Amino acid sequence: MWYCPIEVTKVACIKKKSERKYKITVSNGYRRGKKISRAKTITVPSSVPARGIAQYVSYEAEKFERSFRNGYSEYADTTFEEYAAGWLERQVSYAPSTRASYGRMLEVVYPYIGRIKLYSLKPIVLENMLSELRKRIVRGKVIKETTVQNYLTVVSAVLSDAKRNEIIEHNPARHVPLPKEDEPEQQIPSPEEIKMILRELENEKPVYRLYYFLAIHTGMRRGELCALKWSDIEIQEKCIVITVSQSISTVLGRGLLEGKTKNGKTRTVMLDISAKEALEVQHKDSDYIFVDDNGNRVHPDTFTKRLKKIYKRLGLNKDYHLHSLRHYFVTALLHGDIDKETVAELAGHGDTTFLERTYCHPVDEKKLAAAKVIKI
Repeated sequence: MWYCPIEVTKVACIKKKSERKYKITVSNGYRRGKKISRAKTITVPSSVPARGIAQYVSYEAEKFERSFRNGYSEYADTTFEEYAAGWLERQVSYAPSTRASYGRMLEVVYPYIGRIKLYSLKPIVLENMLSELRKRIVRGKVIKETTVQNYLTVVSAVLSDAKRNEIIEHNPARHVPLPKEDEPEQQIPSPEEIKMILRELENEKPVYRLYYFLAIHTGMRRGELCALKWSDIEIQEKCIVITVSQSISTVLGRGLLEGKTKNGKTRTVMLDISAKEALEVQHKDSDYIFVDDNGNRVHPDTFTKRLKKIYKRLGLNKDYHLHSLRHYFVTALLHGDIDKETVAELAGHGDTTFLERTYCHPVDEKKLAAAKVIKI
């Protein structure tokens, strides 16, 4: 028996069992009066020459103890499902719908990796999981590659948290190769179509008229609009300031829930003072802005379905939806030479990455214009 000391109180004990087989035991203090230790047996590959065995075993012992010393031992028996459940509970900054979506995705991956211990998860295990997920049939169709990769994104978020907490040394999801997916082209109404929609809104009830007006002019998400209160609006001398801090979400089995915005942050958006008249058409008998004639809040789905009917009446693209108005807002700002950082802040994005990936066409047009400047 011989020892490879790394710290005075944490020593790896290496016991030779045969010519190329060694047992490594490491200790990491005590918990509730019981010594915390972990052991594993390694076999030195035949490719390692006899003179290099000691060095190989010493390196493996040091690596094993380093991971153990960082606290991995305490969670040695924690499965992915156990850790993921706790992780999900801690994500209080996300909107209820976002947390619910993460929960549904985790439920899908649990049958594949839920019972596997965190430290045993390897990239090949996750690759096999994705291979099986690609065979899933939902509503009669094979799920899209984008959806498959969304499952991996959530798994990666859980594993990144485990790495941050020094439970695992690496996030295996980071090493899973994925086929490159082309971003779907966004269906965005043109300025002329937006004018058509605004004209058509004159025939709608005030609650619909104001809702879609704000969607177009502020880029707010569906749930954020539904959660707006009159106290969130401040009419100043030259502009109207709207504070966006809450969102209403439809959560399966729980109905409508009010929580924070999608990224958990509060932001402000502004309207020109000329929009004051649009606000005054909606009655103020309730704390909330978007209520029906009885003072009850209007369900978000109602606005979605109503707008679809308006699109149909106008003969617009059948792929347009409520979120298309938000796409228009972002695109109009980018075409108007508003910097990406400001647009991202107004839209409630954490950074400019999504804008650069999804709304690149204004930049492409500028590049084309620049190319035309140089003529041969």
